[in-house]
Amino acid sequence: MNVSNRLLGIAPLVLVLGAAACNSGTPPAAEAPGTSTPAAAPAASGQPRVFFVEPQNGATVKSPVHLRFAIENYELAAVPEGTVEVVRQGMGHHHVGVDIDCLPPGTEIPKANPWVHHGGAQTEMDMMLTPGSHRLTLQLGDDKHMTVPGMCTTITVNVAE
Repeated sequence: MNVSNRLLGIAPLVLVLGAAACNSGTPPAAEAPGTSTPAAAPAASGQPRVFFVEPQNGATVKSPVHLRFAIENYELAAVPEGTVEVVRQGMGHHHVGVDIDCLPPGTEIPKANPWVHHGGAQTEMDMMLTPGSHRLTLQLGDDKHMTVPGMCTTITVNVAE
């Protein structure tokens, strides 16, 4: 048997071993076309994100609406007391906006209506909302209340009479 035939004989074994070494765990579940992951589902990629635990997107709720929100793969931290000179990397706190979309990355989140700041690292609140449809936006801000890129989500709720 010459060298070429030997190499051809072990090539499939090398491919199998190489594929096994690159596999970092269970393969992700297939998602049907046209579907999306629910807001509270775990992040499949390990990427940082913020999300509403409750209410769910599209829910019909009564006012006051109980909001519960969370963060994954990033540290939730209260804003330090006093004047913040240096932003702590990888840390942030929630801001909830009503009937407003996500702000662009690097934008200062206004400290006024329609935003509610949770500088103490709170993850729940009760909010009075008028009957009808409302967009709720959850945006992460750093120690200086600047938006953190990719850390925003919006859901819609219907508030019953």
